Amino acid sequence: MSTPKIDIYSKFACPFCVRAKRLLSSKGAEFNEFDITMGGPKRDEMLARAPNARTVPQIFIGDTYVGGSDELVALDRAGKLDALLAG
Repeated sequence: MSTPKIDIYSKFACPFCVRAKRLLSSKGAEFNEFDITMGGPKRDEMLARAPNARTVPQIFIGDTYVGGSDELVALDRAGKLDALLAG
């Protein structure tokens, strides 16, 4: 089984983005980061994937929409993040 694709939409100097990326990295997860600081097509893509998203980061693991940094940390604290990362 292969590990799921991880996408994270972030902005420059966002402390919540840093926290989420640090947690994913500590788990050995590789992720695609899309900087939407200046808007553009990746911001539009993020909004298409998560229509109610107004903050960053926005995190997707495989087909699962995780949400932001707080939701990612909550998954980890609940012991569910490792399984999600494993696919």
